[in-house]
This record gives sequence, structure tokens and C-alpha cells, in this order.
Amino acid sequence: MDKSLVRPRSLVREAASLRAGVPTPAVHVDRLCARIEQVDPLIHAFVPEPGRADRLQAEARALVARHPDPAQAPPLYGVAVGIKDIVHVDGLPTHGGSLLPPGVLAGPQATVVDRLRAAGALVAGKTVTAEFAGSAPGRTRNPHRPEHTPGGSSSGSAAAVAAGLVPLAIGTQTIGSVVRPAAYCGVVGFRPTFGRIPTAGVLPNAPSFDTVGLFTADLAGAALAAPLLCDDWDHAAGPDDGVNGGAWADGAPVLGVPVGPYLDRAGPEARQAFDRQLALLAARGLTVRRLDLLPDFEELERQAQTVNRFEMAASHADWFARFGDLYRPETAASIRHGRTVDPADRAAALRARTAFRERLAERRQRAGVDLLLAPSATGPAPLGLDSTGSAVMSLPWSFAGLPALSLPAGVTAAGLPLGLQVVGEAGADERLLALAAVLERVLDAA
Repeated sequence: MDKSLVRPRSLVREAASLRAGVPTPAVHVDRLCARIEQVDPLIHAFVPEPGRADRLQAEARALVARHPDPAQAPPLYGVAVGIKDIVHVDGLPTHGGSLLPPGVLAGPQATVVDRLRAAGALVAGKTVTAEFAGSAPGRTRNPHRPEHTPGGSSSGSAAAVAAGLVPLAIGTQTIGSVVRPAAYCGVVGFRPTFGRIPTAGVLPNAPSFDTVGLFTADLAGAALAAPLLCDDWDHAAGPDDGVNGGAWADGAPVLGVPVGPYLDRAGPEARQAFDRQLALLAARGLTVRRLDLLPDFEELERQAQTVNRFEMAASHADWFARFGDLYRPETAASIRHGRTVDPADRAAALRARTAFRERLAERRQRAGVDLLLAPSATGPAPLGLDSTGSAVMSLPWSFAGLPALSLPAGVTAAGLPLGLQVVGEAGADERLLALAAVLERVLDAA
């Protein structure tokens, strides 16, 4: 590993420094562009943009004009953010990782970008995505091991944060496209409850699942950004549990582990690391309960794929009819598969999803479980760039629309990161982030 490629930056510290006036936005932009010019040719996290430095300097000057006193500026004043290239940004083309003409894909700026800019952020650029947030990989390489995949489909966003090009990046997750690349790249990936961040201005994949998420170096960064991006954030929600003299404060979370066919999908490195993490958490006084939550996991997979393929075909019906020869084979195959799905089967799968949500919520409540834990991915980032890896470890939680995040959780003997997936209750994103901080402190102290 070239250690110069892995240099994640704290969003909290960077935001505080900029609001203290050190550095100024102009100096910050110079440093940002120098880092991108130095590192990005090696990892390809960003979509190439001629004139990036000039654009950012102009945006920095406009930001200073709006907020001459940085101490009174909004919370992300001057912070540079990467935006996945299926998310519309005024002034930048949307390619969606494809060869389609950008004008065909154009649309109004996404709500999430509106919110970032209102919070004072500068858009560093578009980050590379798998084609249309599907399975055809982009050019991005893993900063930890450039011969390994960074995951997908939010590959550029995860890699940009891991490499310290930006302290915050936006991605999307349909099945596993935030949690998995976060794990592969050794950063935090937060996928809110389905619909908590509006998807207006985002190219659709499967609208019943598509969720806007984010990447940061640590959980504190996610906790800073999430309230600015999510609808109706409750700052009073969620306890601040911690350690006091070696004992957990009252209300420490009860952890549930979904044993059975789902967990069996994790490979040996992921399972061994997960077992060590559970033992560590139990040794620190946290209750771990093993639950048979997903006995019908293979049927859940089938239902999720039914909805995903049908909706992807519907989302691309017009574009594919006009530009099908420009689509990559993996994407085209998914769309053609989706065309064969009976609408009645998709409707049945959505009804099954509702039943699954209700059953899962009831079982969790009955077991007294606050958080569900699982490996973030089936293992470390696979060798090669022809695949983005398996999303299966995120599938049930994305199918149910639950909030989930990946915490960095050690590395393999080969130096590849692993992640711990933490799953909350629907709509309780505030509580998920607060309770996950408990786990982060234990993992960081190990």
C-alpha cells in the first residue's frame, strides 16, 4: 500500500478550521486542487473536470462575499464535497458513469446538493459511479490497494474520502452501494432510512429502494452532516451512551445478530473478524443476542431482485430505447431482465416487503434489540476491477428501508479494511448514530 494514498480527513475538524478562518476558502481550494492533482490520477475517484480550480476559486469568492465573517457562516462553510455522478449539480454535467450524451441526462439540481450549498459547502466535483449506479464498474481504484475494487456503485465517493481528497462525499444505495464501498475503503458510510434524504434530482435506479447516503472519515463527521441533509432531524433524539470508569451508562444498546442463512453468506475473513468484534463488545459489557430473523433469506433475495430489475427497466425505458447500444453489457442485461418481470410479481414482492418490515420490527421489539449487527460485506475488497463485489450483506436492510451504517473495523493480514454494519430502526436515524458511537469507541480502543 502507498500510504500517501490513504489520508482520510475529519469533517468536524475541517469545518471548524474553516469557520475559524484558517485557512481561508481560497487557500483551502488551492490545497484541495493540489491534492486531487497529486492523488486522483492514481485512484480515479473524480470525474475529470477541466477548469476545476478556476470554478472552485470563483465559488469560494462568492461564498466569502455571502459570508464575510466565517464565524457567523453556516456549518459547512468552505468544506469541499464530492457528489456521485448520478446526482445533478448546477454547472456540472451528469454522465451517470455512462456514454450517453450528458444533455440527455440533465435535470434540476438535486435537493441534497441544494442543502449542502445552503450549509456553505463547495462541490469539489463529480465522483465516479458504476454505470447508472448498477454493477458495471467505473475506473476508481481502492486507495488501500489500487489493484482491488473500491466497491460500488458509489466507488468514487468512498475512495475520495479514504484518500483525503474530501472529508465528505455523497453516494446512493439501492442495495449495498454505500455500506459496501465504505467497508472496502475503510471509512464510515451512512445510509439513512429510505426517503429520509429526498432523491429529487437523482437519476433513478430502483425508486422503491434508492436512498441518498454519505461518506465520512468517522462517525462524528456523519453526525455533523446528517442533520443538514435529512428531513426533520430531531436533535434531542438518541442517548449519548458512553463508558464511565469501565462500566456502561444506563441504556447501553442491546445488540442483535441475525444468525442463519444470511450470516452464512459472509466469507471466512469477514466471519472471523465479526466474531472477534462481538466478543470484544460482549467483554465490554454489551448484551449480544443471536436471533433467527431471516430464515427465508433466499426468498427475500428473489423479491428484492424482482423489484430492482423491474424498476431499473422502467427507469431506463426511454433512454435505453434511444441509446441502448451505448449501455455496457452488465447494465443492458439487467434492463433486459427487468423487461421480462411481470408487474404482478413486482407488486407481490412489494407486499412481501411490507410484511417483512412489520415482522422484523415485531421480532426486534420482542427480543429487546436496539441495533442489529452484521459484517458490512462478505469480506475485504476483492482483487481486480471487473466487479464491485457482493451487496448481499446489505440486502435485507435495504429491502426493508432501514437505516444502516458501516464502521471501520480492522484490517486483514493483507492490509485491506473490514467494516461492521450497524442497522437501526426505521425513522430512528438519530438514535442509530448516537448508539453507534458506543460501538465506535470500543472498536477504536481495541
